[in-house]
Amino acid sequence: METTGQPSRASSPADPLLNDPDLIRHTYIVIDFEALTPAGRPAVPVEVAALALTVKDGDLAELWRYQALMAPPPEVPVTAFDARQTGLTREQLTDAKQPSDIMAELDAHLNAPPYRLVAQHAPTEAGLIARQRPHCPALAVTPLLDTVRLARVLYPELTSHSLDALLCFLRIPRPIDRHRAMPDVEATAEVFRRLLADGQKAGWRTLHRLEVVAGLAPKKLRAPEGDQEELF
Repeated sequence: METTGQPSRASSPADPLLNDPDLIRHTYIVIDFEALTPAGRPAVPVEVAALALTVKDGDLAELWRYQALMAPPPEVPVTAFDARQTGLTREQLTDAKQPSDIMAELDAHLNAPPYRLVAQHAPTEAGLIARQRPHCPALAVTPLLDTVRLARVLYPELTSHSLDALLCFLRIPRPIDRHRAMPDVEATAEVFRRLLADGQKAGWRTLHRLEVVAGLAPKKLRAPEGDQEELF
């Protein structure tokens, strides 16, 4: 875990959104998984990264970060497509810890609630978390904010609200290691910062407004994961 007190952007006392008392009292955990998608079974996580941000004096500041690889089951292949997309190979994942251990480690960081998870196409992350619920009870009950849903409201002119499309539209540099968990988390965090700034310009003033636009309840497992069109 690394810590830093650097603010994400210049403080603005006149910014009502980042001075909303309800928004200020939460910590925002930007989270991303990389996963294998074997036929006939749910996605299998092989990497997770999380970046915790807090609001202080009208600024976003990093509290901590976490990243780790996870070993897939022996019967789940790392396909050529998987390797091309993430750069991860079976050899790199063989010696990684089990997902249950990694999710428990990550969950142990959530010791100062309340929290909101922030993710690009949050239903996907919610599903992966739900399937690890016994090992991450705090994460599994934390509500989410979906950057895709925020972006759809703020930028309706875009034909796609995928992460790559948003990075291009907002002129945020595309990470060199795109499709690895921590670079994608850092990119999503930059998108989230821009969404907050543009949301404030659009008249958003409270966390409640963000939740109305893009809030998502923790997932309860009832059916297989659905559409993943905005995951990548």
